[in-house]
This record gives sequence, C-alpha cells and structure tokens, in this order.
Amino acid sequence: MGNAADEKKLSLSDRWKAVKAQFKRIIWPTKEAIIKETCVVLGVSVCLGAVIAVLDKVLLRLIDLIITI
Repeated sequence: MGNAADEKKLSLSDRWKAVKAQFKRIIWPTKEAIIKETCVVLGVSVCLGAVIAVLDKVLLRLIDLIITI
C-alpha cells in the first residue's frame, strides 16, 4: 500500500482489491504440512504437560516433607 496519506485516498473497492491481491500472494501450507505441524505441537504440549505434572508432584511431596519436620 504506501504511507498513511495514500491509504486515506483509496476507496473501499480499491482497498478490497488490494486485500484480494495480497491474499493471492500468500503461500498457504499444504494439508500434510498442517497435519505434521499440528502433531508436533500436540506432542510437545503433552510432553511439557507431563514434565510439569511430575515436577508438581515432586515439589508437593518435598514441601509436605519440609512442613512435617
């Protein structure tokens, strides 16, 4: 587009054409790439959740041990 002064001069239809032109330039990922990346995110999330759960249990036991002394 340009600077702010140029954008104020564009009509609504010109802005819409510019948006459509930008969408045509986007390189959309393939279905396989989306599935692969989603699986990676879910796997990392599950592993991180498990690590946090284990640390929580360990620290809880440690704090209980310290309190009972």
